[in-house]
Amino acid sequence: MTEATPGTIDAHVHVWQPPTPRFPLAGGYTAEDMEPRTFTPEILLGHARSCGVERIVLIQMSYYGFDNSYMLHVMQEHPGVFSGVAVIDDTAADPAAEMRRLKAQGVRGFRLVTHNRDPGAWFDSDGIRAMWTCGAGENLAMGMLINPDVLPILGKMCARFPDTPVVIDHLARIGIGAPIRDEDVAALCRLAEQPNVKVKVSAFYLMGAATPPYHDLAPFIRRVFEAFGPGRLMWATDCPYQVAPGHTYRNSIELVKNGLDFLSGEDRDQLLRRTAEATYFNPI
Repeated sequence: MTEATPGTIDAHVHVWQPPTPRFPLAGGYTAEDMEPRTFTPEILLGHARSCGVERIVLIQMSYYGFDNSYMLHVMQEHPGVFSGVAVIDDTAADPAAEMRRLKAQGVRGFRLVTHNRDPGAWFDSDGIRAMWTCGAGENLAMGMLINPDVLPILGKMCARFPDTPVVIDHLARIGIGAPIRDEDVAALCRLAEQPNVKVKVSAFYLMGAATPPYHDLAPFIRRVFEAFGPGRLMWATDCPYQVAPGHTYRNSIELVKNGLDFLSGEDRDQLLRRTAEATYFNPI
């Protein structure tokens, strides 16, 4: 087992291993679907620790579906190093009970993805409303993987549940496979009116020119920074995809450490450590 020490936090990473009887793949997935075939915590830490990253937030990988066992196993094997964001079935009889069960095992958030469902109807479903109610009562963050067209609907949900912590993944995927549109950035920035909304400044390998050192993203990130402030932004890589050909772990962290000249030293510490620490590592 390895113990953590205070340092930079990567707020969004996936890990997995080849399927085993203990940690099987969810229905519909095969080993051939896994790319890369494995990305274990040991591989991850080899990238992270060379860049000064000591703690990491694990995001449940889709290959495992609603079975969060492998993520929980990794957290237990590396006490204090990893926190976790789980995925559960919001259509189950009592999703709030599952949230509380996983909270007791160190989970601090739950990922929500609209998939192929109508976002408006999905947000208004019994299961999602139960999850947001539980999130408010238990201080568990709703991690939103959404495209920019869903931002207005998310804003209504945040106004309806103002006490529920919300973390938007990957800058709402603005500029992924499309230009960074001013109206999309404005929609994201409007959510700063909701005090419990935070944003992951992450997945640079996908956005804009999608080429290191990613300096073309600076004006976009600056607008989000000016809207939310450093206390509601957190850096993340989205590994293993950040270490795909043409990109490195260091490319990602260097943009925040040295590539955004509007950030002060205190701002950088907030993005690289303190926001994620308060959201995913402080006792609740």
